Amino acid sequence: MKIFYTDLMVADSESFSPSAHKPREVVQSWQMLGIPLELVAPEPVTVEQFAMAHDRRFVEDVLACRRANGFGNRSAAVAASLPYTSGSMLTAAREAVRNGRVAVAPCSGFHHATYDNVQGFCTFNGLMVTACVLRFEALVNRVGILDFDQHWGNGTDDILRQLSADWVRHYSAGAEWDSPKQATRFLDAIPRLVESMADCGVILYQAGADPHVDDPLGGWLTTEQLRERDRLVFENVATLGVPIAWNLAGGYQTPLRNVLDIHDNTMRECAAVFG
Repeated sequence: MKIFYTDLMVADSESFSPSAHKPREVVQSWQMLGIPLELVAPEPVTVEQFAMAHDRRFVEDVLACRRANGFGNRSAAVAASLPYTSGSMLTAAREAVRNGRVAVAPCSGFHHATYDNVQGFCTFNGLMVTACVLRFEALVNRVGILDFDQHWGNGTDDILRQLSADWVRHYSAGAEWDSPKQATRFLDAIPRLVESMADCGVILYQAGADPHVDDPLGGWLTTEQLRERDRLVFENVATLGVPIAWNLAGGYQTPLRNVLDIHDNTMRECAAVFG
């Protein structure tokens, strides 16, 4: 299984959110699972590619540290990492389309970024950048974004409106589900939600760890329910035969080991389905 990772994705965000430094720890944890993994360096996203989903001046100002990033600072290290963070998602999606099955992007910090603004630890919307580039490259006609982060992907919705991108099928669980009482109904709904993206050329799956009951910014699914969530996604996607590229999305528990355990389970379920 190909994991699109480079140390160039990693930075100290000087923030509560671990998303800018989490990729390294996640990959190291996955390498201890005994699952055959191949690390591949992602191609960085260019300014032109970022500008397919964002206002170009906004992109240029953030990358030049003239404007704050999603962590609320103007860190040059974070700015340098951003092309590789979105590049991980884009390169993984290209690989999933190529192999017809799966690829993994150990990244996060996407779905709150709007067309021309940062928000909520998110600087650039790598989901929409990936969708736009894939369509521009004629690799797909439709893209599915299955966002199972705890929070509503408001930035994704904003960009969809700005671009009138009716060729993207976007589902954000955070807009609908947030209570432990809903857990069984949510899990029961997953096959239908995946099926709604059956006509997509690829599904971009945000396998967020922040819906966990102990997450300070989440709080409604148990460890076992999160693992079942991932199993249902991978099994139903495989049955449909639609390629999937998945990422880490949110997760804010401390110590970080608690978050890594959830991401480990996602990898285990992915490997169980796709080998």
